[in-house]
Amino acid sequence: MGDRRFSRELALQALFFFDVNKSDPDKGLEEFCALREDELTDMVKPFFLDLVEGVLAAGDDIDGLLNKCSKNWKLSRMPVVDRNIMRIATFELMKRTDIPPSVSINEAVEIGKKFGTRDSGPFINGVLDKIRLLEGFE
Repeated sequence: MGDRRFSRELALQALFFFDVNKSDPDKGLEEFCALREDELTDMVKPFFLDLVEGVLAAGDDIDGLLNKCSKNWKLSRMPVVDRNIMRIATFELMKRTDIPPSVSINEAVEIGKKFGTRDSGPFINGVLDKIRLLEGFE
């Protein structure tokens, strides 16, 4: 597995924890990093931190796009794993112009298949593709 994929998976785990526990993200991030210190290598940690801090900082904008583009699904009703995978990918679409949108979406779909349900891949793909088209992320 590549460093970026691993960074995304760790970001998912951290965001999932914050989402479920409604904990203070700053304190939670510090604790998460301490617990995963061995895995957060010099190649993994910068991208991981960029994703987590970026999703937290742009949370309202990201959630607004997800609500707007998820047909018949309120954010609060989405599976927590899917919701946080899409938050990461939406952040990448919005802010990481160095990553092609197709890569962000594909990574999200693959991580959804690994950590989500049987329906996660198609659901994630549909919502993110709609965001990409409506917002003009190319």
